[in-house]
Amino acid sequence: MSDETPKDPREPDDEFLGMLQEFLKGNSDLDPAKLASAAGLPNDPAAVQQLMQQLQNAMQTSGEGINWSVASQQAKELSAKTSVPVTAEQRAQLDAALNVASLWLDEASAISSFALSPRYLTRTEWTTATMSVWSQLAEPVALSIADALTDVLKQQAPDEMAGMLEGASKLMRNLGGTLFAAQLGQVVGQLSIEVVSGGDVGIPLIEDGQAALVPQNIAAFGEGLDIPADQIQLYLAVRELAHARLFRHAKWLRLHLISSITEFARGIRIDTERLEALAADFDPSNPEELRQAMVSGALIPPKTESQLKALARLETMLALIEGWVDVVTAQATSRLPSRDAIAETVRRRRASGGPAESAFSTLVGLELRPRRLREAAALWQAVTDAAGSEGRDTLWAYPDLLPTAEDVDDPTALLARLAGGAPEQDEMDKALEDLLRGEAEG
Repeated sequence: MSDETPKDPREPDDEFLGMLQEFLKGNSDLDPAKLASAAGLPNDPAAVQQLMQQLQNAMQTSGEGINWSVASQQAKELSAKTSVPVTAEQRAQLDAALNVASLWLDEASAISSFALSPRYLTRTEWTTATMSVWSQLAEPVALSIADALTDVLKQQAPDEMAGMLEGASKLMRNLGGTLFAAQLGQVVGQLSIEVVSGGDVGIPLIEDGQAALVPQNIAAFGEGLDIPADQIQLYLAVRELAHARLFRHAKWLRLHLISSITEFARGIRIDTERLEALAADFDPSNPEELRQAMVSGALIPPKTESQLKALARLETMLALIEGWVDVVTAQATSRLPSRDAIAETVRRRRASGGPAESAFSTLVGLELRPRRLREAAALWQAVTDAAGSEGRDTLWAYPDLLPTAEDVDDPTALLARLAGGAPEQDEMDKALEDLLRGEAEG
């Protein structure tokens, strides 16, 4: 193009195209550390080199799915830095705690035990055992963001570039998916240092709903509390078994949570004006600006009405789960001298952003409100007082019986219904309950 010919502003910059071509050939002068920083990864030479290899592999793949092995590799490498083996002494102590916890739960809940024995996991083993569920939860969000970015690319480009963009769109999806997976791996790797059990994030992360404990993190949980270690182990064992029993009993519950996340993800859109403004002002020497825009959701417009409703349903369900576990655990550990002190530590941990809060904030931008969790626990306690443990736990048989958000706000109507007796089931209700019970016991 000559100096006399004005350049069409819609045409890509030659310098940029040249840099992209060189980058694709592996000859770019682009600082890989800056790209890693933009993805939220540590400034570690080995990690940066690994990221670049993963991105090059993503460029060469013909598929459009997300390579979740990248997330698994990132998570395992991060957790392995501090992971230590489970000792024979820890196994013996937790075996004893779980035996007592199971007996206490049998007294406190009508939801029966199940045959699967709990697992003891190192931090690295926890990341391996949970990654398939993490990828299942994250995929709807990742794909929706990738689709939204691809749509923006196509909308902003001139018609004559449509053919070229078909291949570019696939490339961007693969690159974006790889960066998203790498960032998820960092989140899961960090969580492996914090979680004490399989259900610590509020959803069953272990396949088959199996209970699991992370002895190294249970020991870290008790540091500085001046509470006997065996009491902490017993309390946390009760919580984990209660959580595992609930999801094993209510087979529909896990799918309900995943569906809520998927419903939210469908509404994800990219704010093109914010994207253009970021591109115009972006300073390549300051990748933190890009990372903050990605993490903070600055490129995603305010949530739509349907998304807000989906998040409200998700928050209510998570609050009902955690509230039920709180009440059942309190009832089951009534003999435990340090019960109240340990329960207060759990509440403080949750209020300051525990594993569950971190996980759902990262996945869908949901801020779990401690007040909502307290309200749900108060509802379950009121139901327990009015209908007993069996009447309370019957409400988990299938979704239509479960308390609503309105019931959490004001349980008066629910308590009145329970006082009038359980609703009579028709044949379909009975068949569904028998099916769910059979699967839970199978």
